[in-house]
Amino acid sequence: MSVSPDNSTPFSAYLAADGFTEDLLAELGSRVRDVYDRLVIADGPAVHAVWAENIWRNPQYIEIESIGDAAKKLRAIQRSWANYAFDFHRRSKLITEKLPHISGKPLVFGTPLPTSPLGSWTLLRDNLMLASADCSSPIPNGAFIFGEDREEPPNRAYLKLWESLTRAGRMPQAGETCLDLGASPGGWTWVLQGLGAEVIAVDKAPLAPHIAGLPNVRYVQQSAFALKPVEIGAVDWLFSDIICYPERLLRLVSEWKASGLVRNMICTIKFQGETDFKTTESFLEIAGSTAFHLYNNKHEITWICLE
Repeated sequence: MSVSPDNSTPFSAYLAADGFTEDLLAELGSRVRDVYDRLVIADGPAVHAVWAENIWRNPQYIEIESIGDAAKKLRAIQRSWANYAFDFHRRSKLITEKLPHISGKPLVFGTPLPTSPLGSWTLLRDNLMLASADCSSPIPNGAFIFGEDREEPPNRAYLKLWESLTRAGRMPQAGETCLDLGASPGGWTWVLQGLGAEVIAVDKAPLAPHIAGLPNVRYVQQSAFALKPVEIGAVDWLFSDIICYPERLLRLVSEWKASGLVRNMICTIKFQGETDFKTTESFLEIAGSTAFHLYNNKHEITWICLE
């Protein structure tokens, strides 16, 4: 789409999760103004968007005369910038080289996220930038890439929980009780046990033997949907990475919320077929809720509800 560099009318920009631009467009609806590959420009102030991996608040169009002029104008706003390049890749690279270096090292789980401002910018034309000094993600383009552990976890699902807890800014503490529903083969149980929590791992399928044998892990061989909250009692955290329809997960979550026996919940909402926007809204109507499409999610989102 074409664009006129008009900064007088409030607008925002949303970087869609890779492969899910259509979901973001459906979420933003009539607000959408322009689309540049994964970057969606929408009218009005920024709002939370589940399908955006980074939200650019109060962006501005900036006309530039040269590569040096672009870098100079960005540095005049603030120090640190991340580039999203959907086009003009060579020119974008040359501008980036004139800006302060941004670390590309993988994240280390448990290490606090950067707190210094990180802006985002892109070239819409060779002489026109879109830039925002205020973005929702402190990680370039919302790409939560962790240094992986390829030895202990039984699968790569643990990366979703690493990202969820990092984004939430809270983690289970030593001595807290965590209920891991649909735990097999044990990737999330491995993360929680490693934090010092007491883990009740529930699944009809067994845990990987080396996970089942970890300290503070109790395996319950049962369907998560047949389990009643009163059978477990009070837990500090409920986690679920169960493969099921969103409506069924909502009923399970609602039962636990109604029981008053759970304080915090983190669940993967997995879509089978089309994205279920209606059920997503029902999850978000629960007090204390938010949801994200994580960098490490597939056709699924992560719902977080903290006390």
